[in-house]
Amino acid sequence: MKKYECPCGYIYDPEVGDPDSGIAPGTAFEDIPDDWQCPVCGLTKDAFTEVE
Repeated sequence: MKKYECPCGYIYDPEVGDPDSGIAPGTAFEDIPDDWQCPVCGLTKDAFTEVE
C-alpha cells in the first residue's frame, strides 16, 4: 500500500494506520474518512501527497 506525506513531514503508513485517531492498521489512505486530520499539524487529507 502507498504511503502519503503531510507538508509537516508526517508520513501516513497504512501498515501502521493512526490508532490514536481510530484508524486501524491496514487501512488504505483512500479509505480514511475525509474529515481525518494529520495527527501532528491538523491539516486535512487533501494536503497530503503520495510518497514514491
